[in-house]
Amino acid sequence: MRIRPGEAGVRYPAPMADEVADLLSFIDRSPTPFHAVEQARLRLEDDGFQELLESELWSLEPGDRRYLVRGGGSLVAFHVGTETPAQGGFRIVGAHTDSPNLRVKPVADLRRHGYIQFGVETYGGVLLHTWLDRDLSLAGRVTVRSDSGPRQLLLDFGRPLLRIPNLAIHLQRELQREGLKLDPQVHSLPVSGLEATLNLAELVAGEMRAQGLAEIEPTDILAYELMTYDVQPACVGGAQGEFVFAPRLDNLASCHAALRALGKAGQRPETPCTRVVVLYDHEEVGSRSASGASSTLLADGLERIISGYKGGEPQGLPRAVARSLLVSADMAHAVHPNYADRHDPSHRPVLGGGPVIKVNANQSYASDSETAGTFRAVCSEVGVEVQHFVSRNDLPCGSTIGPISAARLGIPTVDVGNPMLSMHSCREMAGSLDVEPMIAVMSHWFASP
Repeated sequence: MRIRPGEAGVRYPAPMADEVADLLSFIDRSPTPFHAVEQARLRLEDDGFQELLESELWSLEPGDRRYLVRGGGSLVAFHVGTETPAQGGFRIVGAHTDSPNLRVKPVADLRRHGYIQFGVETYGGVLLHTWLDRDLSLAGRVTVRSDSGPRQLLLDFGRPLLRIPNLAIHLQRELQREGLKLDPQVHSLPVSGLEATLNLAELVAGEMRAQGLAEIEPTDILAYELMTYDVQPACVGGAQGEFVFAPRLDNLASCHAALRALGKAGQRPETPCTRVVVLYDHEEVGSRSASGASSTLLADGLERIISGYKGGEPQGLPRAVARSLLVSADMAHAVHPNYADRHDPSHRPVLGGGPVIKVNANQSYASDSETAGTFRAVCSEVGVEVQHFVSRNDLPCGSTIGPISAARLGIPTVDVGNPMLSMHSCREMAGSLDVEPMIAVMSHWFASP
């Protein structure tokens, strides 16, 4: 049985239960960055936001709610303040839409030993062993031939389609002595069927016809970006519903919090600042793309908001940046009860303990005393306690979009995130009690004077 917040045994106040249930729904409907952006688009439009195209001339007024999409997996949404950004500044929350997974190669079909398999490429820092013996499906973006030229469509098979089977212990007795050793080129190939089964192009074309997306033949498929994902739905778990078990918590949970906060802040009185949410693709592979955090996406968007606001302002972007703050929201490492020694003894965040401020003296995180202090003050205003994370000196520190965006724009930045376990696993784990507080902090910060 799938337990949802608010059901028997899950003891939350109603608002908190609603936010957790909404997070689960968002994750289930977002198997890829493309689908996450599509879900964001639907939510934004429900909140009164209208799409802008980068090829258009922008003209903006106070109160306007707009968004733009670049590359299919990245998005910028903004609510224009009562003052020009050169005077009122920007309040920005950034997150990323991508997660480590296995992505189908362009020439995918493999017929071996009576089976059809698909060639896949590892994307990001995959915990490969967690993808074994999972019921996997495929989703992503497909470019097809049409009378008007190449056309891109979203596709989600939505059903168990693939599996990467483990090798029986009887055939690898050395496993108990040496541990599991996987070669990503050899051992990550999923099985899709027996040798007489449809190949990938036939499978995709048939599924698109069945879903009413397009009446195409396999030869009409020009290219695709297809990704594997676990079909097991996100759920609440634990003895009293303390946990969220789900794929892609890193970092769809932060995307969800940012979108919910932007929507909630829009229900409050207007503020001088312009509120912005930026969701980037490709963070897990370094952000170096036309739509990643290293791109011009955010800088272009901010500059055009300034120039489109009643004719713009001289030297508007640097003036706005000096009055702005970016909250880089990415999930944080909770202390693992079986590996507590991997954390600095004084910096061990726990699930359910509230938002984590992440600090690294070597700038893998962008937080400094000013930005961290500002975020902590906002948390205090809504009665939320904070936690802190600093890596051990003898372990390397991961990074986020925070330092990249800070360097790209020169904007003060704080790196934060909710604590989690099983990061980069096929299924991850977070605290259900952390969902609502992060949304409350972000929405209060967006809406406060």
